[in-house]
Amino acid sequence: MEKALAALGEVDGPLSVEVIHKLVDAEDYDTPMGVAELADLLDVSPHTLRYYERIGLITVARDSHGARSYDADAVRRLVFLTRMRLSGMAIRDLQHYVELVDQGEITVPERLEMLLEHRDTIRRQIAELTLSLAATEYKISTYGGNTQP
Repeated sequence: MEKALAALGEVDGPLSVEVIHKLVDAEDYDTPMGVAELADLLDVSPHTLRYYERIGLITVARDSHGARSYDADAVRRLVFLTRMRLSGMAIRDLQHYVELVDQGEITVPERLEMLLEHRDTIRRQIAELTLSLAATEYKISTYGGNTQP
């Protein structure tokens, strides 16, 4: 997450689809990655990546030694999945979403609906967190603290 936030810090203006492209394309994915390297890139544990594979969210190739080898497509999918989990999307919803993706273009309307609903949930969470931040800063100021970063 720190790498993703650092990349966002370099963006001037409102967030856009291009920001996500920047996150996905931030590293060179021509060479397959191992589980530890990808876990570090995504700021998740290797256990999380293995769990996502075990529950069917991702299919991972193996190298000649049997170690996981994540190609560019797997990395892109995992960037999406980890951001959705961070935003609170349930595992069962991610599993359903991946099933829809695997079924092809015919499921685009249902995928779109899922994402629109999730976006509304995230926006509600942001509003609630903004209110919580304001209440926290109010209390800090009542104790004489500085509310500026």
